[in-house]
Amino acid sequence: MCAVREVNMPIGFDEIQVDTTAVGTVITLKFREKLDKTDYETFVPMIQNQIRKGSSIRLLAELHDFKGWTAGALWEDTKFAAKHFKDIERLAVAGEARWQKGVTIFVKPFTAADVRYFDIQEIDKARKWVREA
Repeated sequence: MCAVREVNMPIGFDEIQVDTTAVGTVITLKFREKLDKTDYETFVPMIQNQIRKGSSIRLLAELHDFKGWTAGALWEDTKFAAKHFKDIERLAVAGEARWQKGVTIFVKPFTAADVRYFDIQEIDKARKWVREA
């Protein structure tokens, strides 16, 4: 008798939304479960395309049931941060766990962006902050 085990694959990058506002371009990224390298290969070119257009870039990362990054994804994140140190004006992270708040503290030295953490229940507050002048 052979047992079949179902394996759930990580979802990672779930959705991107790009809005042109009075303060520049606001990019909302939604992540679920675990990010891997292929997720970065999908959404980073979209962000870089907006950066090339020359407007101010603000990011909102929504973390839903987020479990973290694979080693490959961490490397891609590090490369993105080094290349775009000054390109992001604001970064809002809305998450569900205490360790996610700690991540926002950890990333501050790697970006010139104003970085803030919001509990996922405060998503409307995060959206307002990332868009305000």
